[in-house]
Amino acid sequence: MNCPECDGEIRVPDDAIEGEIVTCPDCGASYELVKSNDRFDIKPAQAVGEDWGE
Repeated sequence: MNCPECDGEIRVPDDAIEGEIVTCPDCGASYELVKSNDRFDIKPAQAVGEDWGE
């Protein structure tokens, strides 16, 4: 499948599971795998970061 950001190829491992995070090797964008019928789709991964109390 192709990265929505840069159109680079994102490889999904054969043993991938729903909810797994994959990263585009070209631009570094992270996506979460979502099961759709018998294949996977991707959606932007939730960024987990510190809010430093804000």
